[in-house]
Amino acid sequence: TGSTGGVFFYYGTALADILNKEGAVEAQPVQTGGSYDNLLLLRDRTNPRANIYYCALTTTDSAYVAFTGEEPRFKQKPATNARVLFYMYPSFIHIVTTESSGIRVVQDLKGKRVSTGQPGSSTENLALLVLQAAGVSPDSFSKRERLPVAEGAKALAEGTLDAFFWVGGVPTGSLVELSQTLARKGDRIQLVPLPPQSTPVQVFQRRFPGVSAPGVIPKEVYGTRNDTPTLSFWNFFICPASLPEEAAYALTKATFENLEALRQAVPAARNTTLENAVRFVGGAIPYHEGALRYFREAGALK
Repeated sequence: TGSTGGVFFYYGTALADILNKEGAVEAQPVQTGGSYDNLLLLRDRTNPRANIYYCALTTTDSAYVAFTGEEPRFKQKPATNARVLFYMYPSFIHIVTTESSGIRVVQDLKGKRVSTGQPGSSTENLALLVLQAAGVSPDSFSKRERLPVAEGAKALAEGTLDAFFWVGGVPTGSLVELSQTLARKGDRIQLVPLPPQSTPVQVFQRRFPGVSAPGVIPKEVYGTRNDTPTLSFWNFFICPASLPEEAAYALTKATFENLEALRQAVPAARNTTLENAVRFVGGAIPYHEGALRYFREAGALK
């Protein structure tokens, strides 16, 4: 899944519960550092002889560079055994601060106390790319932290941090709580905008064609003063190619026949639909044949 307080953690836990209740597979959710940790587990810990398979929640950008071997941890051994089961929902880059901080653009992070996300996470990877594209070095921070979302939100609320990066679905529970905490203190949550015409957004669209897109976090999600333009990335649920076709089919079927339960547990799952699930069929990373079989039966694919 991912770190506590993030959408991956809640989505993965709810999904495991559904799969166990439906008897599709025996599922055990695992708390991790996020996408890259998950892809390494899928690549290295899957053991078909023991009937153990590591499936993963991951952002598309992480899966893409792991699959192609562009990410250093996958250079010697790309995660070419990854297979898509379905697309879940879009994640958004959040650069979280407070109105009282005076931080309004990415360049304002210079000289501030900033967390770039948990080591090995997609958040950290994307944060460093945003900073690089904006011409800001982490060395220019007065202090750099590498915190999971829940700890970043706590540090910001307590005043020991000025800003933090987070890549996740909306709403993210930890940020909703942060917004409420700041309001009680007479302050307000602020998200640093990444407009479509900005250099970071342009750089991303060249770097991850067809994977990233301009997005907007509406002001009502976290109680910000304005809607915030930013970048969005789709997330998907992947399993190893060695997962038997019957298991992949049963897993996909159980998920899509219990969408209401999933959405009640995780608001971001409103974007988990048959239409979105097959959004990238024919893309760089192949789908698992068991999932495709279900989507054909369900009429989502011709």
